[in-house]
Amino acid sequence: MTLEADVITDKRKIGRVEFKTPSVVVLCDTGETIYVQVENASPKGMGLWMKDDRPDIMGKDVIIVADTVIMYAEVVRTEKREDGTWTVGIDAKKFTQQVLEYLFKHIGEPQEEV
Repeated sequence: MTLEADVITDKRKIGRVEFKTPSVVVLCDTGETIYVQVENASPKGMGLWMKDDRPDIMGKDVIIVADTVIMYAEVVRTEKREDGTWTVGIDAKKFTQQVLEYLFKHIGEPQEEV
């Protein structure tokens, strides 16, 4: 199999490769965390799968932690699937000083037990 066969292309300027991994999305405005499944990725974005019981995140700035990758991004596409789950597209953004400060402040912060 060639690399070309692994690359998903459509309207994007940079093709995405399959990168299936469970991940966490943090909404920048509220700090809420959402567990998602990354389906594919590129240096400029990711395609995600999200359960149907999650909030509307279209247009939101998010931070995603996917395996060894941390990406600051904007949600640019949400599409409901036939089974009620969601396909979500995110476009990478440059880290701002404020986002970096937030990340470093919260890295290793103990989680509250439920």
